[in-house]
Amino acid sequence: MKKEKSKEGEPVVVFGGGTKFNGLLRFKETLCIRGRFKGTIEAAGDLIVDKDAVVEADHISVSSLIVSGTVTGAVHAVDKVDMLSGAKVRGDLIAARLRIADGVLFEGQCNMTGNGQEVDIFSRSAEELKAELQVSHG
Repeated sequence: MKKEKSKEGEPVVVFGGGTKFNGLLRFKETLCIRGRFKGTIEAAGDLIVDKDAVVEADHISVSSLIVSGTVTGAVHAVDKVDMLSGAKVRGDLIAARLRIADGVLFEGQCNMTGNGQEVDIFSRSAEELKAELQVSHG
């Protein structure tokens, strides 16, 4: 296990390629798994599953998940799930945002969480929608 820095300069804890871990994993910062993990992940931080990593979890609860390797299990991401090319994800997802690149194997269902407001974009003018978006995201 070692610490690196992310692009934003925040600390990243890394489980190296030779690491095998079974059990309950909790963390607050960003964790990058390059080895193998089996168990449960309950974290306030972000999880990165590197290219050759294998994660088998009954449940993964994180702020966000970035997958380049293999993940099996139910995932709840408060913010986003990002599946990069070559990733293999098997399990149901709950996330506010989801991005799936070309070349990803995804088997499961996805439930998108959002602000709960349904908008009929065809019932109002473009100017009204732009003004509403600027107020809600400004």
